[in-house]
Amino acid sequence: MKLAIIKSGGKQYLIKERDKIKIEKLDKKGGKDVSFTEVLLVADDKHVEIGTPLIKNAKVIGKILKQGKKETVISFKYKPKKRYQKKAGHRQQFTEVEIKEILLSPQ
Repeated sequence: MKLAIIKSGGKQYLIKERDKIKIEKLDKKGGKDVSFTEVLLVADDKHVEIGTPLIKNAKVIGKILKQGKKETVISFKYKPKKRYQKKAGHRQQFTEVEIKEILLSPQ
């Protein structure tokens, strides 16, 4: 079983093949393939390769399943005795990706 750590949208994700992950929104439609070239670590049963900071010849290929929005996060501010209050909601957009394969080509 291959494992990898990829970087996308300023965050790092520990993945393996056939995983479904929700990452920051990508500007591609559902059903399209996407490749992640910022691979920080690749490991399998026999060895581990760690990048400094990235692995040069590594790539992770995934398929975009859907685009969506997460649940609403409410932020509420108020100041006591001043009649000030402010309520706002935010729904973060995401892209759901299914990891197809982890590739590590020889150098």
